[in-house]
Amino acid sequence: MKNISEQLILSLAPNAAAAANGRKISSGGGFINRFRSEDGTFFMGECKGSGKSPYITSADYIDENHPVFRCSCPSRQFPCKHSLALMYEMMTDKEFAVCEIPEDILEKRKKLAAKAQKAANAEEAAPEADEKKKSAAKKSASSAKKKKLKKQLEGLELCEKAVKELISAGLGTMGGASLSNYQELSKQFGDYYLIGIQRLFNRLIIEITEYQKDSLEIHYDTAIDVLEKLNSLIKKSRKYITEKIENDDPALDDTALYEELGGNWKLTELEAIGKCVKNARMVQLSFWVTFDDARKEYIETGAWIELNSGMLYLTKNFRPLKSLKHVKADDSVFGAVDIPVMAVYPGEGNVRVRWDSASFSELTDDDFKKLRSYAASSVKSEIKAVKNFLQNAMSSPVIYKLIAFSEIDKIGEKTVLRSKDGDTVELKDFDETEKMTERLQMLPDKKLLENGVMLCGFHYDAAENRISAQPFCIIPDSENAVLRLLY
Repeated sequence: MKNISEQLILSLAPNAAAAANGRKISSGGGFINRFRSEDGTFFMGECKGSGKSPYITSADYIDENHPVFRCSCPSRQFPCKHSLALMYEMMTDKEFAVCEIPEDILEKRKKLAAKAQKAANAEEAAPEADEKKKSAAKKSASSAKKKKLKKQLEGLELCEKAVKELISAGLGTMGGASLSNYQELSKQFGDYYLIGIQRLFNRLIIEITEYQKDSLEIHYDTAIDVLEKLNSLIKKSRKYITEKIENDDPALDDTALYEELGGNWKLTELEAIGKCVKNARMVQLSFWVTFDDARKEYIETGAWIELNSGMLYLTKNFRPLKSLKHVKADDSVFGAVDIPVMAVYPGEGNVRVRWDSASFSELTDDDFKKLRSYAASSVKSEIKAVKNFLQNAMSSPVIYKLIAFSEIDKIGEKTVLRSKDGDTVELKDFDETEKMTERLQMLPDKKLLENGVMLCGFHYDAAENRISAQPFCIIPDSENAVLRLLY
């Protein structure tokens, strides 16, 4: 029988509801018959449906990493709930009668194999004419990139002029009629391929608008931070783009500026510049969802550790409001994820990663031993590194680190983490996520607040003028578990 885990089923499901419905069909005895091939590459089931005849659903594993699911039901979801139910049947080791692989499946396999072979042959025997076409296409793409860079440079000059005016006159001048002018200006940045600049400008407008409504200093302070980042991004981007134009080098390279300006990396592009990790073993430590009003989209974020290196990475899934139902939602992932090739985005700190395919397995004792070994024992030295990171206007406002603690305690009204060497840091939530510090006091066993490892999100606390840390999860010394405060 195939090694099927619930996490694998959830990863293949189009949404959580489909997976839940599949589980319900399986546990409710929805299958009349189950069959499998002798070689274990094909599974099929007859599943009760709403009509008189049962639905025929199958899973073809001729390509182990890319199974093909088929079902006679009218559902437009893929895989449908019946295909997912079949996987639950496989996961729970239900009895499958041995059968011959149906002729129509064998024919489909032959067609897919022939198509793949044809593509391989065409690539090997590419004539010189094709090489010329590729060369011409490459030249055309290079020319288009140069035009785009020049257009971006024009847009940066326009943005710099607006930023200088705001710095000189003050953010208060964005109110009233001028606010609509800035909104029109923001729309223009899209014509200059400056989507990142546009988002920052939109965020600036949103914060000033909110400040005018409630006069809360947090909005004004945030607007100042956004303006500072805009100013820094303009200067760095102009220098970067000017050099690429002067050097006649429009190709992508290892810099976070491309994405900051609004570019979207392809996995193949990241691999081409060497930004990848092979044979990664990843463990998700936390997962959360935020809504970005400036981008008009939900951002689903996962915090992960790579067990072979101890690096902490982030995954991000962007779901715009206008296409929400067309973008599959991410979810919490439990256990270990083994990834043949993982693409790593340029940048510093907890950079973003993505992958195409992966397999799932249970966490082992050795995995937890490695996980704990990567935790820092001195919070003082970590805070020093955090300060240096956060001083860069282009940096993320939060950096995630693993800290080994001796206890989580209360000092007056404050909750603090005491690291193994005796130093402390206040545990305090930042604005963009749910409140998790108070959940520490809700843990059923207070021993979980002693001698463990915590994933902390370090951030600058403007009210206290110091670095604080938000707790995300605990890995206790007493048991092999990841206790999430948010997922």
